Amino acid sequence: MTDYAHSDTAAKSRAEKARRLAGYVWHLGITGPELLAMPAATRRKLARAADTNPPSTEETWVTVAELLTEKDDWAARNPEHPAARREHTDEKLMWVKPPITPWS
Repeated sequence: MTDYAHSDTAAKSRAEKARRLAGYVWHLGITGPELLAMPAATRRKLARAADTNPPSTEETWVTVAELLTEKDDWAARNPEHPAARREHTDEKLMWVKPPITPWS
């Protein structure tokens, strides 16, 4: 029996999904480290918000995080390029919660 998970078709499918997710997540202003720090349930909701079936492997999420880092680096080098503008950074707070400072 063929192991689909390690086939060329599966690798291509994971790469396409990672690019689709990275494109959506990048516009929210979420960084690679922030994505990997999210709980799995939050990442699944994020994938669904991107109209994508949630990845079943951590490998895909790591690829998404790497793509986000690459895009951040590119955007820093090309700030005037239209593709370097994020469209929905105001929605980042819905996904990445800043730490809450306790009252003294």
